[in-house]
Amino acid sequence: MANTKLVDTIAAIATASGAGGIGIVRVSGPAAKSIAAGILGQCPAPRNAAYLDFKQANGDLIDRGIAIYYPNPHSYTGEDVLEVQAHGGTALMQILLARCIELGARQAEPGEFTRRAYLNDKIDLAQAEAVADVINAATVEAAKSAVRSLSGEFSQRINALLLKLIDLRMYVEACLDFPEEEIDFITQGRVAEKLAAIIAELNSVFAKAKQGSLLREGINVVLVGQPNVGKSSLMNQLAGEEIAIVTSIAGTTRDTIKNAIQINGVPLHVIDTAGLRETDDEVEKFGIARTWAIAQTANIALLLVDAAHGITETEKSIIARLPQEIRKIWVHNKIDATNEVAQVKEIAQENEIATHIYLSAKTGLGIDLLKNELLKLAGYENNSEGVFMARARHLEALSQVQTHLNFAAEQINSAELVAEELRISQEALSSITGEFTPDDLLGEIFSKFCIGK
Repeated sequence: MANTKLVDTIAAIATASGAGGIGIVRVSGPAAKSIAAGILGQCPAPRNAAYLDFKQANGDLIDRGIAIYYPNPHSYTGEDVLEVQAHGGTALMQILLARCIELGARQAEPGEFTRRAYLNDKIDLAQAEAVADVINAATVEAAKSAVRSLSGEFSQRINALLLKLIDLRMYVEACLDFPEEEIDFITQGRVAEKLAAIIAELNSVFAKAKQGSLLREGINVVLVGQPNVGKSSLMNQLAGEEIAIVTSIAGTTRDTIKNAIQINGVPLHVIDTAGLRETDDEVEKFGIARTWAIAQTANIALLLVDAAHGITETEKSIIARLPQEIRKIWVHNKIDATNEVAQVKEIAQENEIATHIYLSAKTGLGIDLLKNELLKLAGYENNSEGVFMARARHLEALSQVQTHLNFAAEQINSAELVAEELRISQEALSSITGEFTPDDLLGEIFSKFCIGK
């Protein structure tokens, strides 16, 4: 990636909005040193915390605090960087930022500091994305995975794969110079063996990335069923608190209620919905319509039934309206009333094996069984060691690489076809760390960052 020369200077408040004990204004660019002199009366010694007055142009005191100057290239962005740490009042931060802009900086765009770090080869694109993931991590496991990616573990695995792929591609390209002997060259070079090893390593990285994506994105779980089967009670059990109103009156829940919980570090976005039934109540009708709309976007649907009467024609009609690609679990609730045992059953049902869980949302009996099944359906593996925080574009790229490498393996005796599949695989793999990344994609990635990063 070519080093991009940036000539302007940017500034932004780097701490969260609102009042706090400390607030930080960050400046990056060639004017950072002169801005420091303008605010502080001097530029502090490199990487030394200086306790100084922060002043307006007329000499009026803004605040007193810590200032640190990082000369290029030894800074986060690779440029001259100034960080001013003051008391974290909202108005005070705005005054300091305005002073920096007055002295020659401009307001930074979302993610522009990290974008400059990427453009100045301080980090690669996967690490840049991990910055936002560390900030936004909703669980401990997600934070750990994001830090692994930020530290470069994910990029190192990708680059190691890339080197092996390039090496193999160079050999196969060389075979094309001797077309009459290409099969012999491929055999002698153990191309099939090397390709198989690359595919095996790719599959390992892909599996870790999928786990990381799950920790980042979580899964959407929707609770559907007739009124009064215990959807709200189950929602409260999964959440561990009284989120939804529970009564014996059918139709109490008239709108969707969404709550984020976590199981073994995996975020679950659980949605309680209005009970599905025929009704003349206009408000309830609206809630039922929203239930069907929400169900279309879910990853997993929990189909609740009353254990006392089991699956009726109504439940069958509900499942018939759900999209086929949604993974489904039948939940037989209220076993405390039927004196049944909490259990998981795999039952053959219309040419597939359906999962049926028997539990009590009222007492909590069998809830752990349900949690385990949810994690299983989500593809969770109880081993977070070495998991990388991955995004949808990373998984898409890895999937492309996997597809084309498998095509190459199928066409192993044709050097020309193998070479083309390896070329496509190399480009897809390189897009993860940013070697082949279009500017419009970069704009989309960094636009989702907060202003101060």
